[in-house]
Amino acid sequence: MRIRISARLPVLVASAAALLAGCAQPWQQYQAGQDESAIVARMGPPREIYDLPGGGKRLMWPTQPMGEITIAADVDAAHKIVNVRQVLQPNEFYRAEIGKWTKTDVLVNFGRPVETSYFPLMKREVWTYRYLEDNVWYMMYSFYFDPQGILRTTQKSPDPLHDPDRRNLF
Repeated sequence: MRIRISARLPVLVASAAALLAGCAQPWQQYQAGQDESAIVARMGPPREIYDLPGGGKRLMWPTQPMGEITIAADVDAAHKIVNVRQVLQPNEFYRAEIGKWTKTDVLVNFGRPVETSYFPLMKREVWTYRYLEDNVWYMMYSFYFDPQGILRTTQKSPDPLHDPDRRNLF
């Protein structure tokens, strides 16, 4: 049996590559070593800025309270981009270390929460962030802190804002 490769195959492959390149997220357009001004020119001034060890900074562009994305750019002391990523996602949340991280660690890693609450019987302050699980399900990720500000547990739950059956429960 002979397989015939169509002359259109290279065109189809090139078209598919162009289509996928068009799907690049805003935070994927920057390379390590670029000047901080490149991302600020495109994204605007960051809404949150946090100090990092070694004199660097974390610049953040949150879409909260209604959005599910926070873009974080780490820049070094020379104002060069180290990395840029979307931090409100499971692989980032799962880095939080129970019993070790503090409110400051959560703040620097994820920015300001969309909501805070306090459960007096548990003696826990809770910070909650909106995010998309697998880019499909609207979820909330919560961090529970003890009275000393140490992270004691985390929890994920459906976002009632996008779940009509649960809106009246909260």
